[in-house]
Amino acid sequence: MKHGKKYNAVYEKVDKLKEYGAIEALDFLKANSTVKFDETVEIAIRLGVDPRKSDQAVRGAAVLPHGLGKNVRVLVFAQGDKESEAKEAGADYVGGEDLADRIKDGWLEFDAVVATPDMMKVVGKLGKILGTRGLMPNPKVGTVTADIGKAVRELKKGKVEFRVEKGAIIHAPLGKLSFDSQKLFENAHALMDAVVKAKPTTAKGQYLKKVSLSSTMGQGLKVNMNDLKQ
Repeated sequence: MKHGKKYNAVYEKVDKLKEYGAIEALDFLKANSTVKFDETVEIAIRLGVDPRKSDQAVRGAAVLPHGLGKNVRVLVFAQGDKESEAKEAGADYVGGEDLADRIKDGWLEFDAVVATPDMMKVVGKLGKILGTRGLMPNPKVGTVTADIGKAVRELKKGKVEFRVEKGAIIHAPLGKLSFDSQKLFENAHALMDAVVKAKPTTAKGQYLKKVSLSSTMGQGLKVNMNDLKQ
């Protein structure tokens, strides 16, 4: 892949053998952005698990203390008192069969989906649509719950779901590059803490193997893992 002069100029500044401190890496990304939009800062964590084995699947969620820097549109499947609870918590869309029908017709103007357990009979029919987009509610990450108010508030604040991919890597957003480096560091720390807590009991050997930070269009920098575990 060919890159432009600006990208290559930044690439030459990166010490390929160095493990950067987290704040140092974030400051580097901020100082060397070459685009005019507010990039998203992302973390990549390589794990010592075999994602092909179901008992070594790593999945969970973390509430980032400083959010993601964007408005998260939350859709809730609920009825009765839970419908009112969702609306009071700030849900953007609340309903049942009516919302399911809109989704079947191609409507996807939302970023997260939450459902009460009794509404999963309705949501289950949307598996092919929501599942392929990573939007299917799941009790493991708190999006199938009776505590609808809490789920909505956490998503609005900046709750991030994560799951290990085929290469034993977790990718997750941490916020906008315009955030203060300390706030991005605290978001990264919260995510790392959640990943550590999600370690499967069957995982043997070194669990956390490598961590890197990058921006949407920027370089990936190797980061000292201990810096984010403190």
